[in-house]
Amino acid sequence: MKMFAVALALMLPCLAAGPEGKSVGNPAAPLRMDLYDDFTCPHCKMLHEQLLPKIMADYVTPGKAYLVFHEFTLTGPGHEHSKTASMYAAAAARVGKYPQVCDALFLTQSSWAMSGKVWEAVSPALNAAEQKKVQALMNDPAIAAEVQHDLDLGTAAHVDRTPTLVMTRKGKQTPWSSWNDYGLFKSMVDLLLSK
Repeated sequence: MKMFAVALALMLPCLAAGPEGKSVGNPAAPLRMDLYDDFTCPHCKMLHEQLLPKIMADYVTPGKAYLVFHEFTLTGPGHEHSKTASMYAAAAARVGKYPQVCDALFLTQSSWAMSGKVWEAVSPALNAAEQKKVQALMNDPAIAAEVQHDLDLGTAAHVDRTPTLVMTRKGKQTPWSSWNDYGLFKSMVDLLLSK
């Protein structure tokens, strides 16, 4: 019975992370990072393409951090297709293709964010069977509910801009949304890990 309790305790962070496929790393890592971003946000594109590989190499791959992705869907001018993109990403997570769809959405952001042709950006990242599954999932109310849940989590964490990374260490949350200096970010993370 004691082993079951220990196993359950180790699994709780993973279970709380949301659907499978939207997290990377060891759920038992000393630092949890929750990334709130939007696929139409140019700053999020920069983070995804330039800084996320560094975060992965410095913290996730060595087992220092567990990274969970959340869609923080923006609204208003320039973000008309954010929700659709978020829903496609959430649906892709269900078929194990979340990273590939995120890459495709950020790579082609300037095109689909203006034209609304989100599926044209997403579909090349999926094979024919996956395309069919993702298209079917887009009609599942659970996908829209998941996207809304991510937005609600971000709002509860006082996220007010994208991208924002909320780091949790020993129950204390530290938000970070200044991405001009990776060295400064790295110093903050290293300080959190030293406590």
